Amino acid sequence: MQSVLAETCLGEFIAGLSYDDIPQESIATITRAFIDTIGVTLAGSAEGAGKVTTEAAGIDPANADAATLLGIESDASPDSVALRVGTASHALDYDDLSWSMSGHPSVTLVPALLALADETDASGRDLVTAYAAGFEAECAIAQPISPDHYEAGWHATATFGTFGAAAATANLLDLDEPEVEHALNIAASMPSGLKRNFGSMTKPLHAGHCSRSGITASRLASNGLTADEAAISGERGFWDLYSSADWNRFSVGDRWALRSEGIHIKAYPCCYFTHTSIAAAQTLLDGGIDPATVEHVTVSASAGAGDALHHADPDTGLEAKFSMEYAVASAIVRDSIDLTTFRDDALDDSRVQQMRERVEFVVDEDLAYDSHEATVRIATANDTYERTRENPPGVHDDPLTDDELRAKFEECAGTIISDAETERLYDVLSSLPTRTDVASTIARDS
Repeated sequence: MQSVLAETCLGEFIAGLSYDDIPQESIATITRAFIDTIGVTLAGSAEGAGKVTTEAAGIDPANADAATLLGIESDASPDSVALRVGTASHALDYDDLSWSMSGHPSVTLVPALLALADETDASGRDLVTAYAAGFEAECAIAQPISPDHYEAGWHATATFGTFGAAAATANLLDLDEPEVEHALNIAASMPSGLKRNFGSMTKPLHAGHCSRSGITASRLASNGLTADEAAISGERGFWDLYSSADWNRFSVGDRWALRSEGIHIKAYPCCYFTHTSIAAAQTLLDGGIDPATVEHVTVSASAGAGDALHHADPDTGLEAKFSMEYAVASAIVRDSIDLTTFRDDALDDSRVQQMRERVEFVVDEDLAYDSHEATVRIATANDTYERTRENPPGVHDDPLTDDELRAKFEECAGTIISDAETERLYDVLSSLPTRTDVASTIARDS
């Protein structure tokens, strides 16, 4: 073990982080993450697991305003709000990614922060700073045991996200260093989430669970609950039990994962391991291939994709989000991949089902386990066409344009709130760092 505990380093970083410490370009990254996450959360509150948890809280998503759906205005406790909103945020699997934590960062952070925004009178700068604290913390804790942790079967979004939510809320609640350390060490007894549940309503519940756990850990620490000082890094602690730590890979505060690895915003509402293949297939089709002439399709991708995508013949829209065969077949047959592609009734499309049966998905053992590179080969009666693509669209170094991000926000938010409210909310969020009382601003005329 290092002479200085990881928990001590994390506590110092989280408690001491201020808005002015954040790299300027990362502030824009966080602002875009809030826009994207709030859009998919609104749409997710009326779908699948998000609808179940919203209705279980006594809210009719079809008749609720944005502030209610986002947990800004609620009589419920913040931890229960975070469970509901966090689940909705991940319900469509349309939320952002970061390879620095092998998972979905914003659904572990934004719902927990929204749940506390009203009582803390949080400004946009407060939320941006707390998000940065949570993001850097969860990535720092992920680094020493990734990708082995994910490969072993853990849902990294939920496990690392528990620490991220604890760190973000600890910063927002202005906990001091010892309290932050206790919050993280309390959180070390809370991580859970199994990849086995991918393709079911329980996967998005993971995001809600870790958001709730983060708030609980911070609340308890602020009220004096203590934990072992090395529950993350010590013998039989989190790292020891959930994988094996490489101490040389732990660092926090001397680098910014937000700037180096960053955040990838999804272009399609399905598992990220399908995105490169979808884009490659669409490029081939744009070259003039007639879908009616396709006889066979071979998709090769990494072992990580093979682990995540285990529904070759999906029975539900949720399972279809974790089916390489269905996703690529849809990309070939349909004009676009959007929210309607993964609704249950979309699986009845005979054209897609016939094409799905022609798609063969194989694992390329030469690729790194967590690589997102994919090769799509389409064979017709007269020729064979092949496309290899290294990364999905919308990665941090080649992001969705502002117009594309806005179109996605309007696609999602517009399913549940009016066009006028969608436009107002987008304007509020796109200027997040300048807003004073975010909760009241979102709630105004909502």
